[in-house]
Amino acid sequence: MSASAKPLRVVLCWHMHQPEYRDPGTGTYQFPWTYLHGIKDYVDMVAHLEAHPQARAVVNFAPILLEQIEDYVRQIDICLKQGVPINDPVLNLLANDQWPEANSDDFRQLMSQCLRANNDRIIKRFPEYAQLADYAHWLLKNDGALIYLAPQFLIDLSVWYHLGWMAETVRRDDDRIKRLQSKGRDFDRDDRLTLLRLIDELLKSIAPRYRRLADSGRVELSFSPHSHPIIPLLLDVHAAQEAIPGASLPAGGGYPGGEERAHWHMREGARSFERFFGIHPRGCWLSEGGVSQASLRLLDQHHVAWTASGESVLRNSMNAAAKGQEGAANAVNHFRAYRFDDATVRCFFRDDGLSDLIGFTYADWHAEDAVADLVRHLEQIAANCTDPGHRVVSIIMDGENAWEHYPENGYYFLSHLYEALVRHPKLTLSTYSDILADGDIEPVAYPRLVAGSWVYGTFSTWIGSADKNRGWDLLIEAKKAYDEVLASGTLAPEVVEAATRQLAVCEGSDWFWWFGDYNAADAVSDFERLYRRHLTRLYELIGRPAPESLTHVISQGRGTPARGGTMRHGQSDGGGGP
Repeated sequence: MSASAKPLRVVLCWHMHQPEYRDPGTGTYQFPWTYLHGIKDYVDMVAHLEAHPQARAVVNFAPILLEQIEDYVRQIDICLKQGVPINDPVLNLLANDQWPEANSDDFRQLMSQCLRANNDRIIKRFPEYAQLADYAHWLLKNDGALIYLAPQFLIDLSVWYHLGWMAETVRRDDDRIKRLQSKGRDFDRDDRLTLLRLIDELLKSIAPRYRRLADSGRVELSFSPHSHPIIPLLLDVHAAQEAIPGASLPAGGGYPGGEERAHWHMREGARSFERFFGIHPRGCWLSEGGVSQASLRLLDQHHVAWTASGESVLRNSMNAAAKGQEGAANAVNHFRAYRFDDATVRCFFRDDGLSDLIGFTYADWHAEDAVADLVRHLEQIAANCTDPGHRVVSIIMDGENAWEHYPENGYYFLSHLYEALVRHPKLTLSTYSDILADGDIEPVAYPRLVAGSWVYGTFSTWIGSADKNRGWDLLIEAKKAYDEVLASGTLAPEVVEAATRQLAVCEGSDWFWWFGDYNAADAVSDFERLYRRHLTRLYELIGRPAPESLTHVISQGRGTPARGGTMRHGQSDGGGGP
């Protein structure tokens, strides 16, 4: 069969991750995003795959996310059986019988949280929610009036908040949701517990549903390192200078013991993944698609068959191999599999243009028009890509943050997308492991990978600016203290284990993502405060006083990035970046 006669293989790779939101001292969730994305996005994404038996996809999970979902399920079960409060003040609104005073800071914070939803796609969609939100915004500006509020206002607002964040597939099929939406107001305790029980059911269902699809060969599940660190920077912070020569680095130098920590995240990530899904992952999306030659060798040591990153990483690597020859950047073919130097792991590369169309453009289009446009682009690629056995298009993106910007959580877009790709005679949905198993892909060899991530092909989102480097300096200082105390042998084994896991949380990528004045002030404040709290807890566990520097704010945002900063374009000319 000629190359043009073979269907173009399309891999949809959805990455799911949230950082550790629990206060490390109290265990209280500081933000509710893990369970809210659970009941909205992780549920909807698996439901669409279940509804299209011929569809295939890769779904990547960060282990720290799965472990938090598991913790929510445990807490909700105890709450429903024993009445013990849930360590999430927002979710606990559904179980609570005692309400904060209407003019208290707790009341204001909870009311504000129940407004943190997409205004056009979620709040305004429901007239009762929109009216409550209007009242709440007025009250927050005129908080002297709060004293006159009855608890029922916050009760109704919290119920609508959770109804708004509900998966669209559940909203359409579950009679409990239909009844609550029809009731509209004056929700009572039974209503709240009905909603809480449904949330419990949905969170419990997530891992088993994806596992069933994986067992039947319809989905490939892959993993990220345990707490989502940028592995190349743990291995060598100078990796940041491969794509940006002269990039500023932390004053504290390299990350001490970074290779050992990288192995820990890989080992613990795979162990956690296997516990939830019962299989050893063949693929690994290194956090943020952050790759380097050293990280590829690390993947080989952990028996990983494939990984993936951004299109610009490939472009930088090909330019380096061509040693600046004219036209090298234009010759990039990211529709192939690659291997670099002595590493055997196969590398695939994201089509930034197609992925960003889904992430940033199609939300404002009619669903059928958006899917038709995407299919047209894929057909053009199929017509122009003539290399036998090398026709693979990778659409890799956040599987959770885009859909709140779509009507009805992307229900129509995703439904039409899977239907169109399943029935198309020249396109076929596939997974990376299936592609490698076909045996007709011979990877293209290049002498060396230039380190970078899926965002712009660099690490500038996580290192290189004054604020980001300051965050690294604080982490490096804490790691040195951790190493000194562990070397002394004075800590009990269980304390060593707790401190090691706390260190892992501090190494996560999300803290550094948010540092920078181009981000929104509220989000920067949320994440930098929690980051400092995590570092402080690490010092507490190892019995060292936390440095005074951890009382100072690291970063202050003042920007208005696209999609609130939760997503980035793949290439720097797309806007929205540092």
